[in-house]
Amino acid sequence: MQYVNLGRSGLKVSRLCLGAMSYGDPHAKPWILSEEQGRPILRRALELGINFFDTADMYSGGESERVLGRALRDFARREEVVVATKAYYPTSPGPNQRGLSRKHLLHAIDASLTRLGMDYVDLYQIHRWDDETPLEETLETLHDIVRSGKARYIGASSMYAWQFQKALMTAERQGWTRFISMQNHYNLVYREEEREMLPLCRDAGIGVLPWSPLARGFLARPRDNVATVRAQSDVFGQGLYYSEDDYRVVDAVAALAEERRVPQAQIALAWLLSRTGMSAPIIGATRKDQLEQAVEAVGLTLAEEDCARLEAPYRPHRVLGHE
Repeated sequence: MQYVNLGRSGLKVSRLCLGAMSYGDPHAKPWILSEEQGRPILRRALELGINFFDTADMYSGGESERVLGRALRDFARREEVVVATKAYYPTSPGPNQRGLSRKHLLHAIDASLTRLGMDYVDLYQIHRWDDETPLEETLETLHDIVRSGKARYIGASSMYAWQFQKALMTAERQGWTRFISMQNHYNLVYREEEREMLPLCRDAGIGVLPWSPLARGFLARPRDNVATVRAQSDVFGQGLYYSEDDYRVVDAVAALAEERRVPQAQIALAWLLSRTGMSAPIIGATRKDQLEQAVEAVGLTLAEEDCARLEAPYRPHRVLGHE
């Protein structure tokens, strides 16, 4: 495993982050693993050198945080792992149990720490942009959360580049805690982030943590393969991919994977890891072999002509993933 600093911070993270959305309550989604099924994968991730784990308060109604917290307490030392969670989406029906208000964020961090069984998280992230809360209210609250010791750093997730730049400049002007990371939607079949967000992150020294690096498994299988349970039931993912232009990208990945005699997932991840400024794609794994293949991609080098072949079929998309 390789390790890098997350943005301009001193925090060192593995080149892959294991997302914990797949572990929690199988009743929430048909592809989610139970705690008993997920724990061996989390343990294997640690054995492979992954020290970075991402979850959110809304995954499986909070059960993902509970499962991850128990596994890390059993299999790792707290100081050796980097734990990230997120807040924004509704966690109960109440009108104040959502968004980025001071009331909700202060409640959300305490609730996440209780579920995780931890005194602090390493990275506390806003899951989306909140048009209904003044930006200053959100940023000052995040600053207070860091000052209280409940989070070491803060990060953001999918939004427009102008919004993120506004947040960075406001925090700097007020002397508040600065974001060190951006968790955004980026992969071979969705590259719109290359227009503005990625150049902004490179210029500002922000670590990039792409979600859905394999396009929710779309890039990991040939177009004629039978869809997985997740692909068949993932309504959100079906709204992101599966156009003919997207399939042409998959065909290019499949052809190069066959030539290199490696799984498609490794080709797609190796391309992503080769992008300037990439810190740690957030991978999902429901089997140990998926995890092991992903780790092997860290050491896979693609030539410039290989990357050009993979990128050639891409066609522009409308903005996707900010919802």
